[in-house]
Amino acid sequence: MRRRTTDPPEIRCTLRSEPFSSQRWLVQTPVVQDPRAYLDQVIRERGWDYAAVSRMIRRNPSYISQFIHRGTPRRLDERDRRVIASALGVPETMLGADPQADDKKKLRKVPRLDVRASAGPGATAFSEFASDTFGFSERWLRDLAHGSPDGLSLIQVQGDSMEPTLSDGDDIMVNRNDGVSRLRDGIYVLRRGDDLHVKRIACSPVKGRISVRSDNPAYPSWEDVDVSTIAVIGRVVWSAGRH
Repeated sequence: MRRRTTDPPEIRCTLRSEPFSSQRWLVQTPVVQDPRAYLDQVIRERGWDYAAVSRMIRRNPSYISQFIHRGTPRRLDERDRRVIASALGVPETMLGADPQADDKKKLRKVPRLDVRASAGPGATAFSEFASDTFGFSERWLRDLAHGSPDGLSLIQVQGDSMEPTLSDGDDIMVNRNDGVSRLRDGIYVLRRGDDLHVKRIACSPVKGRISVRSDNPAYPSWEDVDVSTIAVIGRVVWSAGRH
């Protein structure tokens, strides 16, 4: 996205007092008068682009650009708004949510683990402790997991072997409850030896055999692999790009 040379639009906010929130940045509920201008400003400040945010909410690449510049749609869908607000670390009211709505509704916390899954030669997992947590809609998480969201966690991609699907630095959500017992074609986090990988699995017609592939043709694939020789950590069900 081409950077504008003009100063960002002035953002006017009103504040409604509330008791102290457990989220340290939410002591008061801000309400922005122009959610489109605010979203545009925050996307540019984060170094993201419209297409990346559109993909994050599973929309066509021009969706957010049309929302900001053409006013279509008039308001963000509640689910889309919640995902974008959580990813950007801003209150939903700044993106057009009604401040009088049930803004105290609890979000389901998903841990962000202090590990990286390699889309390259391999990344060693030094620890699997939660370095942070992020809140998401319980219903949305259940839809992603096709059931209980208990096994969901966030980790970061390292390397470029899954380009253009996943890029270095992307955050991915992994469902650990969707592993080898339900294995099917798709993107998974795998452990081979001491290394973690994020790769695309293609199941073979021969039971117990799979192909482990990189989306980037510059990297080799592992063909006709005995599934018992790798540990399938979980299926990738969501990703958020940083560029």
